[in-house]
Amino acid sequence: MNQTIDTELWRPIELSIALAFITTALLLILGAPLAWWLARSKVWWKEAVATLVAMPLVLPPTVLGFYLLIALGPNGPGGYIASLWGGRTLAFSFPGLVIGSLLYSMPFVVQPIRNAFEAIGDRPLEVAATLRATPWQSFWRVAAPLARPGFMTGAILGFAHTLGEFGVVLMIGGNIPDQTRVLSIAIFDYVETSQWALAHMLAAGMVIFAFIVIFSMMIIEKNVSGSRE
Repeated sequence: MNQTIDTELWRPIELSIALAFITTALLLILGAPLAWWLARSKVWWKEAVATLVAMPLVLPPTVLGFYLLIALGPNGPGGYIASLWGGRTLAFSFPGLVIGSLLYSMPFVVQPIRNAFEAIGDRPLEVAATLRATPWQSFWRVAAPLARPGFMTGAILGFAHTLGEFGVVLMIGGNIPDQTRVLSIAIFDYVETSQWALAHMLAAGMVIFAFIVIFSMMIIEKNVSGSRE
C-alpha cells in the first residue's frame, strides 16, 4: 500500500520536473535571441512583439488554454504535426504541455534577460567592436557574461512558473496519469477526492519550493546590486 502511494506521489513530481527542465532549457535557447533583439533593435514595432510576449502575464490561463486547445487539437496545426507520426492531436499529451508551457512561461524568461541586456549599455559592445570582435563574438564574450544574472533570474522564474502552472495545463493536458498529471493537477485531484494527507504533502513541498525560489531571487538581486556599487 505504501509503495503504491509513493509511486502515486512521485510520478507527478517526476513529470513536473521533466516538464519544467525541458521548458526552461528551450526558453533559454529561444528566449535569449529574442531578448537580445528586443533590447538592441531600433525598429518601431519591437514593442508590439514585446507586448505579445508579455500577454500571458495578464491573460487568464483559461483563455490562453482555450486557444491552445484549438491550435493543438485535431483541426489545428497540432493535429497536422501529430499526423506526421500517426497521431491525431497534440492536446492531452506531454509534447502539448511543453508547447503550452513555452508560451505561458515565456515572459518570465525573456523579460529578465532583456532587462539584463539593456542594463549593459552600448559602451562594452563599442569597445568590443574597436577590437574587431564580430557581432557573434561580442554577444558570447561580452553581452552574455555581463547578462548572466538575467539568465539566472529567467531560468529560475521560468522553471518555477512551469512547475506551478495549473490553468493552462488543465485546459490542454487534462488529468492523464503518467502523461499529463503534473503536480498542480495532482493536488487539485487529491482535494476533490478528499485525500487531504496526500494533497498536504505535495502542497507543502510546493510551499518550500516557492520559498527557495524567492530567496534565491533576493540573493541574486543583492549580489548584482553589490557588484554594481
